[in-house]
Amino acid sequence: MSLYSNHAGNPKVKTMRNSIIFIALLLFALATIFPIYFMFISALGDPVEAGAVSYSIFPTKVSFASFKFFFDYSEYSYRWLLNSLIVAATVTVSNVIFASMAGYAFSKLRFKGRGFLFGLLLMSMMIPYQVTQVPLYILVVNVFNLQDTYSALIMPGLVTVYNIFLAKQFMSSIPNEIMESAKIEGCSQFQIYIRIILPLSKTVMAVMAILTFMDSWNTFFWPLLVTNTMEMQTIQVGLKNFRFANTTYIAPMMAGATISALPMFVLFFSLQKYFLEGVTVGAVKG
Repeated sequence: MSLYSNHAGNPKVKTMRNSIIFIALLLFALATIFPIYFMFISALGDPVEAGAVSYSIFPTKVSFASFKFFFDYSEYSYRWLLNSLIVAATVTVSNVIFASMAGYAFSKLRFKGRGFLFGLLLMSMMIPYQVTQVPLYILVVNVFNLQDTYSALIMPGLVTVYNIFLAKQFMSSIPNEIMESAKIEGCSQFQIYIRIILPLSKTVMAVMAILTFMDSWNTFFWPLLVTNTMEMQTIQVGLKNFRFANTTYIAPMMAGATISALPMFVLFFSLQKYFLEGVTVGAVKG
């Protein structure tokens, strides 16, 4: 007996089952989309204090005053967006380059201690992110004295173990015969990496770019730790400046959150083809 039956002989049961699945998926989709929808309609309200905000599911008034308030409130509003873009773009590019190089080395090159080093990397993935923040902060701020700089924001995320693991697993599926043919033609290891491995790894590189950019752009805790001035804050940290001791400017904060979410949508929809291919890689054999 199979786990999933199409109920070909009983159309009523099939219709009922499909209806239940559709309703469950619809409810899940609505629960997922609702926070984004609420953020957007809240951003269309007037820039008033939290105590004067009237919450509603449907917008009673459409106004872009909160978006103007967001940029007029602080002279650093544009700088926050620029800082996030610089940090996220740099971290994304460095991860794609270094993780793909490490993945190629671990998947295709034979050297002493390869298994031990890769196992060590996998063990480091088991350490919670929060545990490493204190020693990392001491190293960056007290030892290297990099507080409130782009280096402090970028260096800890230059390459992640997860991206190395992702690249290694994908490149392991590339047939070794292709590399052997390239060696016969006189290609060096670097030429094989540039001319053969990278073109065949566009899918996994796009997945790494999407995930890394999203993670770096949305990071709040680390930029909060290593930045002291409003000039060096990222957009996620800058949004906290709309919250005060006694009140919060909800609509301008939501307007800033809406603006900060736009790059995520643009990046995902522009690379969704590669992202969906990366999700299904290895799922079908033959």
